[in-house]
Amino acid sequence: MTRALLSAALLLLLLPGAPAQVSSQTSFTIVVSNSVTNAGNKTFSTFVSFRGILLGGMRRLQDKDSGFTFKYTEDDNYGPFLESVNGLAGCPNHRTYWELKVKKPDNKVILPDVGIGCYIPSAGDVVILNFNKY
Repeated sequence: MTRALLSAALLLLLLPGAPAQVSSQTSFTIVVSNSVTNAGNKTFSTFVSFRGILLGGMRRLQDKDSGFTFKYTEDDNYGPFLESVNGLAGCPNHRTYWELKVKKPDNKVILPDVGIGCYIPSAGDVVILNFNKY
């Protein structure tokens, strides 16, 4: 019997593995705000697959809702860099940029130490894309 178990274990180790498919989704909200002009906020709902990144939820939202658009560039060292949201772009001459903040379910607002390409939203997060000055 031990030999049979060892053979089965060895066979499992040799079989090509496939990533586990997780069907759960993580729903969260995106709020587009503007601290420069104090224009009204726009709120959107989206989701990512389990452990999916913010960028995926933003793409999904852009594909389904014409009221939300964004553009980013890919930096070789730091990954995706958010350039514009809903047609409003950051500008070095005006010292403006898009700031990423997250309001957690306990109402604490954090500034993630990663960007849209690495941040993994949690259920109930309110992701705030805030147009701001530096």
